Amino acid sequence: MTATCWRNWSGLEEAAPREVATPASVEAVVEAVRHAREAGTTVKMTGTGHSFTAIAAPEHTMLRPDAMRGVVEVDRQAMTVTARAGTPLKDLNLALERLGLSLHNMGDIAEQTLAGATSTGTHGTGGTAAGLSAQLAGLELVTGTGEVLRASAEENADVLDVARVGLGALGILTSLSFHVEPLFVVEAHEQPMTWDAALASYDEMVAAAHHVDMYWFPHTDAMVVKQNVRTDLEPGEQEPPSRLAAWWEDELVANTVFGALCRVGSRSPGLVPRINRVAGRALSDRRYSDLAHRVFVSPRRVRFREMEYAVPREVGLDVLRECRRVIEASDWRIAFPVEVRTAPADDVPLSTSHGRDSLYLAFHVPADTDHRPYFGGLEPLLREAGGRPHWGKVHTRAAADLAPVYDRFDDFLAMRDRLDPDRVFANPYLRRVLGV
Repeated sequence: MTATCWRNWSGLEEAAPREVATPASVEAVVEAVRHAREAGTTVKMTGTGHSFTAIAAPEHTMLRPDAMRGVVEVDRQAMTVTARAGTPLKDLNLALERLGLSLHNMGDIAEQTLAGATSTGTHGTGGTAAGLSAQLAGLELVTGTGEVLRASAEENADVLDVARVGLGALGILTSLSFHVEPLFVVEAHEQPMTWDAALASYDEMVAAAHHVDMYWFPHTDAMVVKQNVRTDLEPGEQEPPSRLAAWWEDELVANTVFGALCRVGSRSPGLVPRINRVAGRALSDRRYSDLAHRVFVSPRRVRFREMEYAVPREVGLDVLRECRRVIEASDWRIAFPVEVRTAPADDVPLSTSHGRDSLYLAFHVPADTDHRPYFGGLEPLLREAGGRPHWGKVHTRAAADLAPVYDRFDDFLAMRDRLDPDRVFANPYLRRVLGV
């Protein structure tokens, strides 16, 4: 083992583990966990670092996921697919496409490992299940005592129930089984709208489309709305954007030009309102159809910092309006749009949508910007609305403050005591959000 430095994608968190290894088997993971337990130290399997928090930061031993990738089982009768936990989501999507299969829903970034994405509660918008964890059929993990434990509806169902969003606190995931469905085609409609028109028609759009995503450009009335509808088209019948159109919208406008505008705004904050008006008009009205994962996932080459909260759906738009009021009353200059998504209730104990339909509000700043005034100014408002922070995104909440918004928080802590009694998987972030 050799030491190295760990740093997350946004550059906001870093750590200097004393030992580093790249296990290629479950047995190698077991050995690393038992070694850490016997030595009284800690061990973490890191992912790709796409969490903005230090949830995966290693204290002592860091395990890399690179050698634990790939699909290992396809069960077409049960409609499940099992993959090793270090598999990037983008690789799973491509493997499923080749098999004629698809996940039901996903977020707009697919760089994360399956273990990291599920453990932090990564989600998309709309559908019958928004979160990746709500689509899990089973999992395998190595507990803090070095036991290899398999969990499904038939075996250790109580573990599956809690560990679907496990925060990396219950064990090291080695494989994950997902419910899948036949590959399907989505029709996308992206259009600019005004603030008033978008909010007035939001409930109607959510009822009419399977997946709705909105972006508000602060200091303006500009919105961009994306509506995605499942179609009856067979794979191969879709009409994706041309290569030129995709490059223009997704690479040049959404990444290159947007990144340049952010850099200008960082140097000259007074120009941000004008820049946002330009950005809000830059994306044109367009329609196209494509395979689901190609529609849901977009390239994100501009680095940023993010805070996201899930608030109860019934008060969500009012909370968004109050956030706008606070932003406009401040001297902040916010160059990134605010993202608005919805999710149906699920039954995952530490999912941010556990037991209630949710509206997600995501706030961003460029990676080289101090996020604390903006995020800190809005977080009390989101908290008072009953908001739950995304586990992998910036927030300041701690265990005593989080427990009241999760009615099964104690169930999770009890499972942690059972699976990791010696806190082999602990780190400063987990001690803060879960307690000692």
